[in-house]
Amino acid sequence: MPNRHTKLPRFVSWGLKSYAFRTFVWRVMFQGEMVRKLLIFLFCLLPTAAYANVVWPALYLETRLFSWWAISIGLLVEFLFVKWIFTLPIKKASIATISANAVSAIAGIILIPLAGIAWELFPGSLINKVFSWGTFNPITWGATFFLGCLVNGLLEGAVYRKWFFPDFRFKSKAFLWLLAANSLSVGAAFISLWLKPVQL
Repeated sequence: MPNRHTKLPRFVSWGLKSYAFRTFVWRVMFQGEMVRKLLIFLFCLLPTAAYANVVWPALYLETRLFSWWAISIGLLVEFLFVKWIFTLPIKKASIATISANAVSAIAGIILIPLAGIAWELFPGSLINKVFSWGTFNPITWGATFFLGCLVNGLLEGAVYRKWFFPDFRFKSKAFLWLLAANSLSVGAAFISLWLKPVQL
């Protein structure tokens, strides 16, 4: 029987390592709530085309929020919002708007689809069961619109509060105006989905 100093044949060593590796992967990847959340997070990082038939409204929406016209509408509307609400100079309002939208665009790649998944898990799944609906139904589309506005509003509001307007509060009329401003760009993305559906 080989001791710990005996050199095992390569195929035996590989087999043991492979078995140990498979056991490790099984335990890590399929046990624990945090790991399941990590898997969902990594799944969202895959290219859009990789989703094939596994799609949901928030994923469709995210593809259109990166359209040049949706970005242009968002920047223009929010610049006017920032200039009016925060009474900032034109240059600082421009920098604030671009900075906030850059953060919401980058983080939104992950957070908006994740928000859509959270909705699908609950209460979306319950609504689908009660009404015998599929994923793409009016209530889910409405929730997707609201979640898109909310995620963008929270991210942009955090940027404004941190670097440009410390007095900004999420429990304020200013935040409601920020949501309204975001609803225009998100709404434009929604309209485009009906005029020209996404082809995967």
